[in-house]
Amino acid sequence: MWLLALLLIPDSGSVSHAFMVPVAPAESLSVEATGRGDPVVIIPGLFGSAFGFRKLVPLLVDAGYRAIVIEPLGVGASARPEKANYSLTSQADRIAAVLDSLHVRHALVLAHSIGGSEAFRLAYRRPDLVRALLSIEGGPTEKAITPAFKRALRLAPWIKLFGGIRLIRRKIRGMLMDSSGDASWVTDAVVLGYTAAAARDLDATIKAYLAMANAREPEQLAPHLSQIRCPVRLMVGGARHDGDVGAREVELLERTLPTFVLDSVPAAGHFIQEEEPGAVLAGVARLKASVTAAHAAGSQ
Repeated sequence: MWLLALLLIPDSGSVSHAFMVPVAPAESLSVEATGRGDPVVIIPGLFGSAFGFRKLVPLLVDAGYRAIVIEPLGVGASARPEKANYSLTSQADRIAAVLDSLHVRHALVLAHSIGGSEAFRLAYRRPDLVRALLSIEGGPTEKAITPAFKRALRLAPWIKLFGGIRLIRRKIRGMLMDSSGDASWVTDAVVLGYTAAAARDLDATIKAYLAMANAREPEQLAPHLSQIRCPVRLMVGGARHDGDVGAREVELLERTLPTFVLDSVPAAGHFIQEEEPGAVLAGVARLKASVTAAHAAGSQ
């Protein structure tokens, strides 16, 4: 534990420290920590990783925050055990275990895509860990895998035969472009970055995705949203794109969350941290201001 604490104390150059945190037998989560100041915990989505926040993290550090990226099980450089429980609830509990091991409390939590659903669960299950929540294109999803992706996974045994990682890279490129307002950020180097972890062990990645597709939630999220007392902001891209948050999910959040604000970034798509990282930084600043305002109102 002391080693982990020391890794979170950066030198004057704010060097990023990457390390693994065991949370159960055969289950370890990859963590990257940079900077000092108020902690901002970042939870990537299913196809994301710390790489996807390479533009945002330096902005957060320059603004005086300590950025802590936690990759859920099966995501990025984290372990991919075939037999693990990949439910969103279990993912939230693992993230809580990492924060406990790092002695992080009352963090600003920033999550992307399906990571938002994990963050909502974290907020009501462990309110001591979440000071406020900014979800980027991530609604109160009840399942990690969409029906379309689950159907695609039925072809998993053929992936290696018909192109392997090259096929996956082509599919990921198409997904990134279709999910963007301005897809000029989707370069060959970016596609390699987003698929690097899968390329290291393609079999384990496919098996982990299959386990996610078959995971069952021990409890639904919707009935617990009203228990989230901290400020919540949902940031969505205003450009037409794949992967957006549905109107019903937005309405559910507006109806059930005590403190909720919807932000829109007009020209961006699903990956706002890639297209408009400055807008995300501004969203974090507004989130922090809302916490300060709520605290001041409560003390009156």
